[in-house]
Amino acid sequence: MGAIVALIGRPNVGKSTLFNRLTGSRDALVADLPGLTRDRLFGGGEFAGRRFSVVDTGGITDAQDELGEAISEQAWQAAREADAVLFMVDARSGLNAADSEIALRLRREGLPLHVVVNKSEGQQPQQAVADFHALGLGQPHAISAERGDGVERLLRTVFDALPAADAPDADDPQADARIRVTIIGRPNAGKSTLINRLAGAERVLANRQAGTTRDAVQVPLAYRGGEYLFIDTAGIRRRSRVNELPEKLSVVKALRGIEQAQVVIVMLDLLEGIAEQDMRLLGHALERGRAAVIALNKSESFDEAARRSARSETDRLAAFAPWIERVFVSALEGRGLAGLMKAVDRAHASAGREISTADTNRLLEAAVRANPPPLVRGRRIKLRYAHPGGLFPPTFVVHGNQVSSLPDSYRRFLANRFREGFGLVGTPVRIELRQGDNPYAGRGQNPLSPSQQRHRHRQRRRLRKQYG
Repeated sequence: MGAIVALIGRPNVGKSTLFNRLTGSRDALVADLPGLTRDRLFGGGEFAGRRFSVVDTGGITDAQDELGEAISEQAWQAAREADAVLFMVDARSGLNAADSEIALRLRREGLPLHVVVNKSEGQQPQQAVADFHALGLGQPHAISAERGDGVERLLRTVFDALPAADAPDADDPQADARIRVTIIGRPNAGKSTLINRLAGAERVLANRQAGTTRDAVQVPLAYRGGEYLFIDTAGIRRRSRVNELPEKLSVVKALRGIEQAQVVIVMLDLLEGIAEQDMRLLGHALERGRAAVIALNKSESFDEAARRSARSETDRLAAFAPWIERVFVSALEGRGLAGLMKAVDRAHASAGREISTADTNRLLEAAVRANPPPLVRGRRIKLRYAHPGGLFPPTFVVHGNQVSSLPDSYRRFLANRFREGFGLVGTPVRIELRQGDNPYAGRGQNPLSPSQQRHRHRQRRRLRKQYG
């Protein structure tokens, strides 16, 4: 499971700038205005092969108004839920009373934290952090979020202090043998009802009122000979419709549930209609490399024509992932659950399927013959060989020349050929490109023969006489 890193501090210390740098995005608004960020913002990053989630928060202030208190409380809640807290301060303005008050509360909370001294460009690191040793929170780290100075060193320190990635649960030696399934969707889509029906008992609270589930709840269950660990998550609405503080705090738990999963079930509420928010949730799961199944719930009220229409609308909105199985279910009446679980098993088996290097190379050769890579500046991109590079999701490493110029469309073509050739369903496929080594790199020019050296020497002597 990926770690969660929270950014907290006073307004205008550069939290959003660091968020954008860590996530490689521009999702956080950045301007020289204090208090620009109000809601928490979530994004994903990767460092040294480890994926993690970043939470940007509003500035912590001593404002007594309702909005200021709500923004500060969200920041503190994000810090409590995080695996690592980056307490950001400003090297230009120096240490002030607000920083000291935040540090005092951080010590009381006992949170895993690192002091990050931002805007330190143009200063020696020792000079930039000198004042902040007085906070008593360990060695401060001097960085420039805008330029990237010191950020890699900071991340290395943060992850060295965290447990190893994807470590098995010592209290549950059978955890890895179970298929981990997370159910996501909008509020009141029937996620809790589905788990209760599969378990044959009231394992989680289900209610017609939207938003009953606040936390991500783990439910181990057995179904027709298979062992599963289901994770029920809070419903996720569009950000503009998330107004209540408890609902905002549950979003990070739902994202953590996706990180824990091997297979994600996206629950669609046919009575409410299929929305773009459902597809955004699906897209987030696929970006994180999770296998997926789409469950079209509450189908008991639909006739065959209405089901065809719902299926057509789902296919239109999920056109970016036609390889994901769609299953009609009724969690309330227990219909279609056997088909849903078979789709989960197929997606899990595809995501974890072992594939040989020989088969991978044969399929790459067939793909290149059928559709050769395009020309780049008059030269053909050459894909020489490939081999498997990992599971969950299936990853294929392709070696060749000029691969950095390979278009994304051809990368998608390769992913689809590998998926079709190996019969992979319900799982994304990743293509990693590796540039082949130049056999002449570092050799310089070929050495001259003795006769060539004598000829060059005569030419130079002639030129010296002619031009002095």
